[in-house]
Amino acid sequence: MLEIKIDETTGIATMIPDNAFSEVDFEYAARRVDDYLEKHGKLKGIIISIRHFPGWESFGATLSHFRFVRDHHRQVSKVALVTDSAAGWLGDKIVDHFVAAEVRQFAFKDLKDAQQWIAGE
Repeated sequence: MLEIKIDETTGIATMIPDNAFSEVDFEYAARRVDDYLEKHGKLKGIIISIRHFPGWESFGATLSHFRFVRDHHRQVSKVALVTDSAAGWLGDKIVDHFVAAEVRQFAFKDLKDAQQWIAGE
């Protein structure tokens, strides 16, 4: 299951997957993020924090992930990939070309740095 923490004071959503991403994970993420956006209009950023990229449970999960990004990337200023996985580096370089949000990778141990970057500190 995907754990999602949204700090309403900073406008930062932190997503922490514990297994391969599933379709249900992105349905849940969309509900949580949409609820926040209804109240606040925009997220300062999303942090995806996981030591190693778990992959997707199915092709449907991959499509759900792409739909989530497509439907939300204009309402998020920054995305921080907090991971030691090489997939984070790849995401940083490729995803940045397809989304409105600024994307940056941080080492797994640097969660605080990612939070500060999103907050603009």
